[in-house]
Amino acid sequence: MSKLIITAALVGAEVTREQTPYLPLSPREIADEARRVCEAGASIVHLHMRDASGVSSQDKDLFAEAISYIRAETDLIVQVSTGGAVGMTAETRVQPVSLSPEMASLSTGTVNFGEEVFANPLPMVRTFARACHTYGVKPEIEVFDSGMVTSALALVREGLLREPLHFNFVLGVPGGMAAAAKNLIFLLDLIPPGSTWTVSAVGRHQLPLNTLGILLGGHVRTGLEDNIYFTKGVLAKGNAPLVERITRLARELGRPLAKPEEAREILGLKRREVL
Repeated sequence: MSKLIITAALVGAEVTREQTPYLPLSPREIADEARRVCEAGASIVHLHMRDASGVSSQDKDLFAEAISYIRAETDLIVQVSTGGAVGMTAETRVQPVSLSPEMASLSTGTVNFGEEVFANPLPMVRTFARACHTYGVKPEIEVFDSGMVTSALALVREGLLREPLHFNFVLGVPGGMAAAAKNLIFLLDLIPPGSTWTVSAVGRHQLPLNTLGILLGGHVRTGLEDNIYFTKGVLAKGNAPLVERITRLARELGRPLAKPEEAREILGLKRREVL
């Protein structure tokens, strides 16, 4: 099995300081958290931003500030979100791609998201895919349901995505595919040979699905975006403890960790030195 890539999803769009005091909010706080997860063993940081009031924001300048700190202080792969938050326009969501980060998330379908709808109609997805191509950004295909794999492969046929693809299977979102081992196995049967993949899972499902991802030879995402607890009822004191636990598990299960440069080689990336 290849070396394990750990992605740390630091803040997300939904979690609040009221839910956990350990949530980083400002660009400086997010960059400090990125440094800590890098030291803990992560190779990728998945970035959302918050405005001064703590509300999710896709403001390009906020991303630029955080990315400048992260690049100055770590060798991490920076992956920006194009998901933003439910209800944002395509023009708002795509802003950080123009900074030419190494990676960006790309959800390839619409899904119920709790009581709301995370809308990703194909014309919007095509716009995001074209932006990634324009700015030399590798998309991470975010999969909340199996049809999103099908849509991604259709975009390959249209010439808007290029293989080898990298997928992130996000399981356990209310309205999406359940966080079950059989669902992950099913999704793996759908993706093209040569693809790379990561598994994410929400809440209490994060640790068991991450463990399964390690065993199956994939990669994993952990962090406060997906789960704020270290154990039942006990808050994780930031993102680093969650990454450190994956590092320990990987060691016990015989998966050496990929350093950022090794992760770049696995994913076919070339580092961006400047914004």
